[in-house]
Amino acid sequence: MRGISSFGGYVPHHRLARQAIADAHGQAAGNGARAVASYDEDTTSMGVEAARLALAPLGAEAPGRVDQLWFTTTTPSYADKTNATTVHAALRLDREAAAFDMVGSMRSAAGALRAALQGSGTTLVVAADTRTGLPNSPDEREGGDGAAALLVSDDDGSAAGAGAPALLATYLGGASTTEEFLDRWRAPGERRTKQWEERFGEMRYVPLGTEAWKLALDRAGVAPEDVATVVIAGPHARAVRQVGNKITAATTDATTAATTAGAGATLGDDLAAGVGNTGAAHPLLVLSNALEHAAPDQVVALVVLADGCDVFLFRTTAALGTFTPARPITAQVEAGRVGLPYAKFLSWKGMLTVQPPNRPEPARASASAAARNGDWKFGFVAGIDEATGAIHMPPSRISYASGSLDELVPRPMADVAGTVVTFTIDRLAYSPSPPVVFAVVDFDGGGRLPVELTDVDAAEIAIGDRVEMTFRRLNQSDGIQNYFWKAKPVPTGLPPA
Repeated sequence: MRGISSFGGYVPHHRLARQAIADAHGQAAGNGARAVASYDEDTTSMGVEAARLALAPLGAEAPGRVDQLWFTTTTPSYADKTNATTVHAALRLDREAAAFDMVGSMRSAAGALRAALQGSGTTLVVAADTRTGLPNSPDEREGGDGAAALLVSDDDGSAAGAGAPALLATYLGGASTTEEFLDRWRAPGERRTKQWEERFGEMRYVPLGTEAWKLALDRAGVAPEDVATVVIAGPHARAVRQVGNKITAATTDATTAATTAGAGATLGDDLAAGVGNTGAAHPLLVLSNALEHAAPDQVVALVVLADGCDVFLFRTTAALGTFTPARPITAQVEAGRVGLPYAKFLSWKGMLTVQPPNRPEPARASASAAARNGDWKFGFVAGIDEATGAIHMPPSRISYASGSLDELVPRPMADVAGTVVTFTIDRLAYSPSPPVVFAVVDFDGGGRLPVELTDVDAAEIAIGDRVEMTFRRLNQSDGIQNYFWKAKPVPTGLPPA
């Protein structure tokens, strides 16, 4: 039996109120807010954060159990180069664990999930996306940025080692329907996604969705009245609503006719109000959110409308009742910082060019230097002198405490929190979003490092603040993404990641 043994979703800290769009353009833009990736976030860094949250509940040994990593997005940071290898390095997966990209289309996430569920071994499926459109477009208002990750494995405990939970949701089966038609498209290199007339897409998607739904129920041997929750993801909002209405109406009718009537299927939260549609990441994100709110022994269905329809049926297990997400999605949505200025949003999205600080832009990162220091740069692995307990950040060949040579032992620090002991605000250093806030952080259990802060208001930082590490992009030059770790304030009201 195969299914999901862990999951996690990542919602960026920043929010753009849709009212801010309305105010800028003098027309209605809807209620709520959309999640916005920071200037130093991209799909790769968000994918790392989601994967960390998915692996965290399973303990320190979980990364060593992953056999393969599949990364999917419509907005990759690299072409030609594999983006999944950066996620692999940041998670410190074993060298033997394969890492592959499945990028380019909205449907790629459904394909990656289906392949993982029909495959073998332990597969970490990571989806991330950044979504926008032309200013004042529906895509700008209704889109959102985010990521999610699912750990797919067999029901044999191999996903996480001794003492870890079994499958949280077993895969019952599913179905797909495919048809070629032109609904949404974007040429390589373009920011704007174009769309054909909405009624045309609705006419194509609704029959595909209802057909795939019936096929999935029949093949999995699931009665309509047995489905508790349905979550639907897709870029065509009208089609998503229509398919959702037809599915829930059908399950309610079946329930009414059944001798042992249940409540019928309910539509799960699509996260539109507080996050927005996160593109390729949305199927995994809404499924993760649905599992967070599901009870044991319930059937949860995921329907993906993208160039066809894909339906996945899961039955939650008793293990879900004792599973604690590392950082619940609902809590992340509530803890987000609403109030990002619209002009800054446009700047971060590359829609508005602003004057940067008058300092030289950074040179491109060195591939050879990164290769020599991969564990530190991507995995944030320090060194510890076990004889004295002194932690070296970055690691060194010679211990400053004992003078020993080449005897330091690796000490992973990405999951260790710390305290700000001093800081400075630099308004002259080059940054796509000045000012730059640097702080000296003392890590719990030892270790000190000067590090850049992110997701922080320069006016609110204070000595003694608690921070945690996050994988971000320092800069980019010559098309090279220079990734490293930054510190960010521990969000109020959220458990430690």
